[in-house]
Amino acid sequence: MVGHFFSVIAPDHYMIKFDLLFGQSGVVLFFVLSGFLITRILLNTKGSKNYFKNFFIRRSLRILPLYYIFLLIHYYLAPLILKTEIPNFSLQIYHYLFLQDFAMTFNWLYSGPGHFWSLAVEEHFYLFWPFVIIITPKKQLLKVILSIIVISILIRALMLNYNYNGYFFTFTRFDALAIGAILSLLELRYRFSHKYLSRYIILLIGILIPSVLMWTMFSGSGNNTIQIFKYLVIGFTFFSIIGMVLSIKDKSVINKILESRFFRYSGKISYGLYVYHPLIFLILLKYCNTHILLLNFVICFSLTYLISTLSYRYFENPFLKLKKYFVYNK
Repeated sequence: MVGHFFSVIAPDHYMIKFDLLFGQSGVVLFFVLSGFLITRILLNTKGSKNYFKNFFIRRSLRILPLYYIFLLIHYYLAPLILKTEIPNFSLQIYHYLFLQDFAMTFNWLYSGPGHFWSLAVEEHFYLFWPFVIIITPKKQLLKVILSIIVISILIRALMLNYNYNGYFFTFTRFDALAIGAILSLLELRYRFSHKYLSRYIILLIGILIPSVLMWTMFSGSGNNTIQIFKYLVIGFTFFSIIGMVLSIKDKSVINKILESRFFRYSGKISYGLYVYHPLIFLILLKYCNTHILLLNFVICFSLTYLISTLSYRYFENPFLKLKKYFVYNK
């Protein structure tokens, strides 16, 4: 959100580098966390009654209502507010089908919320990962996960060879989700405790320097070898950070901060924050630009939190309450 703020509100500001460097790396964290959380849900419910039905319905109730209502807002209400043209339906269709990342990768004509490419990648992961979990013995799952990581790297290399940008493409970003899945296997083996903390710290120290160098020196372009491996290195950086956080003592300062009311509430409405913030920033830039950077920042973030709060309470929550009818029995 900070990265998008500077790219929209202050594109000439020196902090725009934040968007190109650290803002984009937040997407990798999103994928690693998602791979971890979704895999642990599937592993903990494997063999339960209505395994597939409950998973897909619960995920649909969380993702689809807000996703599609926002598409309607973006395509038909936002143009009225911003005084732009409503795009032809043929340009909208990719977003309705969760194919926007394909359109962005292969340069198809499309129109829609640009940041939704990451949600498309996650939805594609949902489509096949429950089937992989159900048919793969737990002892063999690590081999499958490592195979996905290798395949993602090979596809990135192939796409770069043909001058395609692999940044948005589903099959070039699955490695981060797979890295997150490794965390769920470590959890099953009780590898998140204080006695393992030093291992995650050593991994983080060893990988942090090459990770920062790859991301800062070669973000967006550069040496093809770096482009092939940088997402992998960033992914394992966040892997080590998450492992470290999960292994520290409950009363640590880090846990107290992460469990504070602000962060817990931000997590609660985080989907709305993700969905709404770019459009809110654009509207405020057009109609409420104070030309004072700090004031613009406060207005943008405050309104985004307000809209996301109202969305969660009055729109998303009624759908989320339906999850009680699709509870896992294991």
